[in-house]
Order: sequence, then structure tokens, then C-alpha cells
Amino acid sequence: MAAPSCGTTTEAVGNGIPTGDKLVLRGLKFHGYHGVKPEEKKLGQKFVIDVDAWMDLRNAGKSDDLSNTLSYTAIYRIVKEVVEGQSQNLLESVAQMIASKIFTNHPQISAVRVQVQKPHVAVQGSIDYLGVEIVRYRSIDAPN
Repeated sequence: MAAPSCGTTTEAVGNGIPTGDKLVLRGLKFHGYHGVKPEEKKLGQKFVIDVDAWMDLRNAGKSDDLSNTLSYTAIYRIVKEVVEGQSQNLLESVAQMIASKIFTNHPQISAVRVQVQKPHVAVQGSIDYLGVEIVRYRSIDAPN
């Protein structure tokens, strides 16, 4: 996959995951009402979200100035708003909404990876979680 056309050095390699600088948010936990079963809509459940947001961090590293990067809390707020917000049937929709809002609110982000985990799923057997993971590039999936 080619590099995004938004002026960064982010590129995809063999497995489609971008390379380069990124902000990393792991294990964000929220209670939401997503799923197709009535009890999921009524009672809700815990969701765990991981986000990688690719952007050029060289100037921030050189300057040690917050204005040259993006505060983690800005991404955290987007994730919280989506997961605690309007109920969706599919985790794919939750992940896509998070990615889209990150691109809309933060033009310096060139690519994003969003993983949505459901740790408490009614399945036979022992699991850590079930979920989805998406990778989106600004040049393909969002306006510049």
C-alpha cells in the first residue's frame, strides 16, 4: 500500500500496518451498550479499546513542546464519546466511528489502528476477549 498523500512518512509494510511515529493508547475501558442481543442493549458491558495514531513526532521530540504533538487526552475523549455514546450493533461500526472522528478532529493524524475488545462474551470456553481491529489511512478513508 502506498504512503498517504498528507505529507507524512507513514507507510504500510507487508501486513498492511503503517510504520513510523505514533501515539499509543492501550487498555481504555468503558461501559457501552453495543451488540445485537437485547441484553447487550439493555444492560451494556465493558469494552476495552486500543488505539495507535500515526503522525510525525520529530518536532515534538526536538522541541519538548506539547504544541508540536497531540495530547493523548484528545484521542481518549473521542474513544469515550463513541463507546459511551449511541448504541451500535457491530463492533466494526464502533471502530470505524472512532477512526473517522480521529481523522475529522486531528488532521495531523495520517493513519490509525483501532482495536475494540469485548472481554465478557457468552461463548463456550475460556477467552481473554473477542473483538475487531481496523487500520485506516487518511488518503484512502478520510478527507485531507
